Amino acid sequence: MPSGLRYIPDMTFVPALPLTPSGPVAKAVVAPVASPLVDPFGRHVNYIRVSVTDRCDFRCVYCMAEDMDFLPKRDLLTLEELDRLCSAFVARGTKKIRLTGGEPLVRRNVMGLIRGLSRHLESGALEELTLTTNGSQLVKFAGELAASGVKRINVSMDSRDPDKFKAITRWGDLAQVLRGIDAAQSAGLAVKINMVALKGVNDAEIPGMIEWAHGRGMDLTLIEVMPMGEIDAARFDQYLPLSQVRADLMDRYTLKDLAYKTSGPARYVEIAETGGRLGFITPMTHNFCESCNRVRVTCTGTLYMCLGQEDAADLRAALRASDGDTLLNEAITEAIARKPKGHDFLIDRAVERPSTSRHMSVTGG
Repeated sequence: MPSGLRYIPDMTFVPALPLTPSGPVAKAVVAPVASPLVDPFGRHVNYIRVSVTDRCDFRCVYCMAEDMDFLPKRDLLTLEELDRLCSAFVARGTKKIRLTGGEPLVRRNVMGLIRGLSRHLESGALEELTLTTNGSQLVKFAGELAASGVKRINVSMDSRDPDKFKAITRWGDLAQVLRGIDAAQSAGLAVKINMVALKGVNDAEIPGMIEWAHGRGMDLTLIEVMPMGEIDAARFDQYLPLSQVRADLMDRYTLKDLAYKTSGPARYVEIAETGGRLGFITPMTHNFCESCNRVRVTCTGTLYMCLGQEDAADLRAALRASDGDTLLNEAITEAIARKPKGHDFLIDRAVERPSTSRHMSVTGG
């Protein structure tokens, strides 16, 4: 095992009580343990992104095929198992949990999970609980999210043109998403807009999106297309390097690099003309691996140490093999010891297959 990694076999946890069908997890608190997760390159892993479902009510053209085969429900972790898994990571030093999907808010009774995890915010063990959403369910859930300790959310939104939005998402309704953003801001949630830059599709909308988001007090982050999963379109035709986007924006705006960081991979600038922040997530043109503090867990309990690599660990088996967390912690420790230095994404017209076979909706957006 690499130096800096240590497993304490005697870790004790106060067990969380089961989720009720509609209610929160009882306020059990995970006992603190001294065994932080450090990878072979000395990076402290303190941020997990957890997919609660592979299902989504949209079918975005860069993310999914229109006719998706979703996982059988029996393969998904139960909400109680998701709570137990997240709590084990919190006990090992995780400070931020982001819930993802698919669309996390279409998971039945997901608010019970969120209310349950909020106990770690109240105890101080967890600094942030947040989620990434397509916004379709925010009218219904924004108030509950804020009441459960969620302070900010990311909303994926690639166009403000209703027809183009429909074409990108296939099934989405822009008006519904805009009402959701209104509801989120009214509930006191900070909203960041995530926009995947698609060549020849929404690239001309980027300045307008910047000015709209900043005018509403929201950050905007631009994201390069990632080669994950088989889809109906050619990703080479979708791919727009953000280095080119930034150069074009500099002809129009004054961009100032910022030291500002969230726990994620975005690099931020301030736009003098709007006073707002613009982030760039560049897995293709400038990877963000040197400071990676993140791992991802799928809705089936598969732990991916890197978004762009296939190596993974089965945490579901460890969860279901015992009522205690010893086996789960052993599996987590062994997996973090294999976390790679970085990813190897490639988008090329000559390479037809995606870099990874799984869809982003499985790993978590």
